Amino acid sequence: MAQNIKALRNRIKSVKSTMHLTKAMGLVASSKVRRAQIARTKSLEYRESLGSIIDLLLSSSDTKKSKYLSKAQGKQLLIVIAGDRGLAGGYNANIFKLAKEQENAEIYPIGKKACEKFAKPVNSSERFSYAECDALAKEICADFVSEKYASVSVVYTEYKNMISQEPKIVQLLPLESKEVKATSAVFEPSKEVMLEKAVPTYVAGILYSALKESFACEVIARRNAMDNAGKNAGAMIDDLQLKYNRARQGAITQEITEIVAGSGS
Repeated sequence: MAQNIKALRNRIKSVKSTMHLTKAMGLVASSKVRRAQIARTKSLEYRESLGSIIDLLLSSSDTKKSKYLSKAQGKQLLIVIAGDRGLAGGYNANIFKLAKEQENAEIYPIGKKACEKFAKPVNSSERFSYAECDALAKEICADFVSEKYASVSVVYTEYKNMISQEPKIVQLLPLESKEVKATSAVFEPSKEVMLEKAVPTYVAGILYSALKESFACEVIARRNAMDNAGKNAGAMIDDLQLKYNRARQGAITQEITEIVAGSGS
């Protein structure tokens, strides 16, 4: 009985320690949410602005023969964005599951967990700068034009709301033409030249936006996971405390019974 009481006491102490840890991690994640959301919103606005320009250029007959519209045969390049840390629910696992579903793909991981998963040199998704996105976009565009890849896509986590974040795959190249309203905008020297120069910047903008959105989803997912872990730890402590109280009451009752029995002998 004494051993059981001691084991329950140690277990309660251990769970309380874990609950303090999850609470601290939840607070750290919460402190990052607002900044991450602001960065996500700004990068999304930049991405949409670039997208409207690209759509306008692609709507012209002058750009129909662009090398960025061609569809070659071969493998695809898959840029997989995951987190730098775990303890974020299914955030990383969902990304890896979606990436695994893509066939005949070469993986370029961003984020420590993605780099570990695909055994590539480690980089940080949280600290991946726009300059790095720009350099990567130029390299990707050059490889696509040389027909090294048939297509280029990015796998990242899309923000739905504070409760729901979903993995998503977006094709970067080849570009797809869209119908847009006619405009009197004039491009110099020509729409074709402007498109060739704008595409690397457009790809960089999408990558940067995907990184900021993914990071916002990561810190939100981690905060939610830590909140749930804290609630579960609290429920576990209540259950263990009840068992501890019963065991202690049982031990006290047994001691009283032994004393009474001893005094009557």
